[in-house]
Amino acid sequence: MKRSIAAIVATLSLLAAPFFAGALSAAVLTGLDAQKRDDFAKFAGKRAGIVTNQTGVDRSGVSAVDTMFASKNVKLVSIFSPEHGFRGTAEGGVQIGNSTDPVTGLPIYSLYGKVHRPTSAMLAGLDVLFFDIQDIGARFYTYLATMAFCMEEAAKRKIAFVVLDRPNPITGSITEGPLLDASIHEITAYFPVPVRHGLTAGEVALMHKDQHKLDLDLTVIKAEGWDRAMFYEETGLKWVNPSPNIRGVDAAIMYPGIGCFESTNMSVGRGTDSPFLWFGAPWLDSTRLAATLNAAGLPGVRITAEDRTPDKDMYAGKLCRGIKLEITNRAAVRPMDIFVRAACALRDKRYYSEFKMIEEELKLMTGINTYKAIYESKDSPEKIIADFSAQSRAFELARAKYLLY
Repeated sequence: MKRSIAAIVATLSLLAAPFFAGALSAAVLTGLDAQKRDDFAKFAGKRAGIVTNQTGVDRSGVSAVDTMFASKNVKLVSIFSPEHGFRGTAEGGVQIGNSTDPVTGLPIYSLYGKVHRPTSAMLAGLDVLFFDIQDIGARFYTYLATMAFCMEEAAKRKIAFVVLDRPNPITGSITEGPLLDASIHEITAYFPVPVRHGLTAGEVALMHKDQHKLDLDLTVIKAEGWDRAMFYEETGLKWVNPSPNIRGVDAAIMYPGIGCFESTNMSVGRGTDSPFLWFGAPWLDSTRLAATLNAAGLPGVRITAEDRTPDKDMYAGKLCRGIKLEITNRAAVRPMDIFVRAACALRDKRYYSEFKMIEEELKLMTGINTYKAIYESKDSPEKIIADFSAQSRAFELARAKYLLY
């Protein structure tokens, strides 16, 4: 007797069930998910604050604030927000004031306004301070510097510090760029790591405690199921824009390199539909630059000339000749190499006489005096890239003792 379609489907479903069950069990859990599972039992009776924003959510999209506020164990009494604010909607660099969370009624203390560090008044009465923010893996992204400031202030006051760890969305297996010069200390340039550091927030916290000899009760609640080679979309976690212009994994990948153009008079695509996947200016000979970049054989990226008119930022309403970047191989593309190749081409005043680079701002982005290498030493892009690579490789050896995954 022939079996019915329904019976065949039912049998196939039963056979497939173990496979799908295994796939689901392998899904990545963040540190928040791990603590939610136990209702923060490890911190029972503690008065807590949390440094977080819109990215601090569990796998189902519930915020860390709501989760902790509802806990029967830990008592959440205050919230601290980084650059871009608690909801992540403010543009980069915009100062943010204190406010109140309309859902819980808790105070939200801004750490990107009048102060960048929590004050004694903000920390009064806390037993533990949590950190739960999705970083993107670039040194000049400010969230982890905010974490470091909070660690330092917590250490002074004998307040325990807990990192609810999350994956590095652009993998923990790739590093790029030079190490930060020891003379530089800014919120965008705070850690002695390459521009693309390949660490999680928890790993950076362990490194910072060790290198600064902090007398701090530090706990890192690890993410579960994350492999260092994973890009964010492989984790099964829902993407939440960590800031207004980082709108996906590809933008996060390109940010460590293309973000360096923010030290110049080049638009990085703010005010377009794909920031950091395009850069340009009204004066740019984009066809020539695209040809130069393509001739370099840069891996993992398709480069084309494309005109756009940003609706905000420095060239708002102006037609810009630009370079579109389409990632074809995430594991192969190296955004710092793209920046170096482009910057070295743009120093040719025969074709790009209007290009301007601000030396001190570029130093904060790359972490060393790259301006000198480009304009004074007039090093080749190959030499600059080789110097960067040597430093990032040395860092990979030094960071080994802090790796959790």
